[in-house]
Amino acid sequence: MRRMEPVPTIVVSIALCGLMMATARQAVGQTRDSYEVASRTVTPSTSKGLAAIDAAARNGKYLFIFFWKANDRQSQTMYGVFQSAVRKWRESADSVGVRITDPNERPIVDKLGLSRAPMPLVLALAPNGAVTKSFPIKFDETQLRDGFVSPATAKCLKALQERKLVLLCVQNQTTQFAPAAMAAAQNFKADARYAKTTEIVMVNPEDQAETSLLEGLKVNPQTPQAVTVVLAPPGKPVASFVGAVTKDQIARKVAAASSGCGPSCACHK
Repeated sequence: MRRMEPVPTIVVSIALCGLMMATARQAVGQTRDSYEVASRTVTPSTSKGLAAIDAAARNGKYLFIFFWKANDRQSQTMYGVFQSAVRKWRESADSVGVRITDPNERPIVDKLGLSRAPMPLVLALAPNGAVTKSFPIKFDETQLRDGFVSPATAKCLKALQERKLVLLCVQNQTTQFAPAAMAAAQNFKADARYAKTTEIVMVNPEDQAETSLLEGLKVNPQTPQAVTVVLAPPGKPVASFVGAVTKDQIARKVAAASSGCGPSCACHK
């Protein structure tokens, strides 16, 4: 493809009433120092994709990855759209182009399950490594901009993509029953049954950056009482508690939801 060089540089789709990723099957977690591929080691120094992920994480920036396979007209056209957009976001985002047939890029392709994904494809990654949005085949700059999400959204997505439960605690110093709601969340996470598979994410309801997240989860940003929302992978709300809540109440809702999961479901173990 011509000029396929790196370019320096929810509102995430809230579906099923939760936070979901459209195409990638697994999240990009913390990048290991090396990967074994075909009996040889691939490191960030040999993989543009891995190097870009490492650099963006170190610099606290977003990363937009353009995946492509064939040097066809559609890929060339969409890469032009991609370049035009990411040039405008250089202060907040890095970008890289990755050809999925490049052997050095196999770790990323395998990790994200992209070998059969429609191409071209852009994935947006938050600084914490969460995949915030995917854009297959055809997209425009406005759509790509949706890859930027609020801090709490990125935290939720990261945990959900790691197959964890999320206790989204919507409260501040003025919301009623905040101490009781927070104690319940902390006690739930302290339970050995849930400690390794639960993350607590705090949201100040007065934070305008989080308004879209709260509205997508049907939480009133002007709520006078603390709200605790339980999310399970891939982003399904399990329960929502307004006001005071107890650890046992949360546990009962989680147990009821887990009854519909298979024995291999890690999120409710």
